[in-house]
Amino acid sequence: MAAKRTTKTRKEHDAMGEMTVPADVLYGASTQRAVLNFPISGEPVGWEVIYSFALLKRAAANTNHELGRLDARRRRLIVKACTKIIDGLEDPDTRDDMMRHFPVDTYQTGSGTSSNMNVNEVIANMACLDVGRKIGEQDPIHPNNHVNMGQSSNDTFPTAMEVASAVRIKRLLLPSLKTLAKTLHSKAKQFDSVVKIGRTHLQDATPIRLGQEFSGYAAQADYAIRRATDALTALSTNLPIGGTAVGTGINTHPKFGRTVAKYLSKDTGIRFKEAANHFEAQAAKDSCVEAHGCLRTIGVSLSKIATDIRLMGCGPRVGIFEIELPELQPGSSIMPGKVNPVLVESVMQVAMRVAGNDVTVTMGGFGGTGSMMELNVAMPMMSRCMLESISLLGHVSDQFARHCVKGIKANRKVINRHVEASLMLGTALAPVIGYNKASDIAHACFHSGQTIREYCLEHDILPKEQLDELLDVRSMTHPN
Repeated sequence: MAAKRTTKTRKEHDAMGEMTVPADVLYGASTQRAVLNFPISGEPVGWEVIYSFALLKRAAANTNHELGRLDARRRRLIVKACTKIIDGLEDPDTRDDMMRHFPVDTYQTGSGTSSNMNVNEVIANMACLDVGRKIGEQDPIHPNNHVNMGQSSNDTFPTAMEVASAVRIKRLLLPSLKTLAKTLHSKAKQFDSVVKIGRTHLQDATPIRLGQEFSGYAAQADYAIRRATDALTALSTNLPIGGTAVGTGINTHPKFGRTVAKYLSKDTGIRFKEAANHFEAQAAKDSCVEAHGCLRTIGVSLSKIATDIRLMGCGPRVGIFEIELPELQPGSSIMPGKVNPVLVESVMQVAMRVAGNDVTVTMGGFGGTGSMMELNVAMPMMSRCMLESISLLGHVSDQFARHCVKGIKANRKVINRHVEASLMLGTALAPVIGYNKASDIAHACFHSGQTIREYCLEHDILPKEQLDELLDVRSMTHPN
């Protein structure tokens, strides 16, 4: 019989009394209460939020020292602990080990108080160990008195979630969208000479160059970059920090918020600004709703591009098959030789998820279930959705660009056959022979199986030279 596994514990204290805490973690009593209270999803607050909390607590310590409220020794200990957390989370190899000290579930108290105290406790305990004290002694660094000095959960969590989202947009989403835009622009240039049939309502329309179609997709990617930048601006220019409990700034220095923003800007390369009105910044989360609206639009754009590419590539024998997509993996466990547009479908599913997240973030913007007066109480959930959307859009844009769009080839034989067979070439005849006669020719060709050119030559509709000029499909793509 296997020996029963035991877990060592220790005793910690907070304002409510004593708690039993696992011996090998750096958090304390308040965090342990949250672990017991919120066994909801099994998904802790994202590492990006904890990373941003560490940036914020480091900036707060530097600010409090600069403003004469925190002595040099305590500042140094807090900064050192925060830097260790930041470094541990930046490295994927050490991230999981660091995150075991931050176990609080996403679906906790709506203000994120448990996560704020989790970070405060870990930093304080790291400082204690750094000077040879026992974990939990709260000396020389106390989680509330020193790490949380001049702050409240009500202004730190919303600040951390906005910083986290802004940093991820800057470091992940924007570079990925720029890669996609560059790849699409390259394809637009490569395909500029390829004239194909256009389609509206999924029916044949007048000719268009494949490069023109891809230039439209490239423009969507350009606009996506602008929208991601707008989202970053919405998140970075309205930081709640400095408002403390309800926006009045009680128990903090009047210059605290702007000085913290200065340190955050230096650390991230993003121009962060303290909120102009702290009552709005804490009671509402309109900036997050606005930012995610931009993300939703980016998802819609990517899905439109992906859907069109999937449709143009459908086949290979009985579909449109005007373009060939890179073959990435077998498409079926039963049909040999089948290859599916797997990355295209990944993009489409990401867009659906982001659209769903947008509904959730919008509901969170209501404050949870109606107005919550001076504080929004759905912030951890909103943060989870925001960061997921940024991550999904960033990763899928990069993969789509590198492993799908970059390898697309034009199937010129199929394209030329489609163009010549299209009945919509008769549109170019309408200004010369009239709409009704051109329509009659199109219907006649549909029933006879002839092309517009063949029918017109057989029935002497126009001289061959004039017909060749009117049916020059390249000229139809730039008629002016």
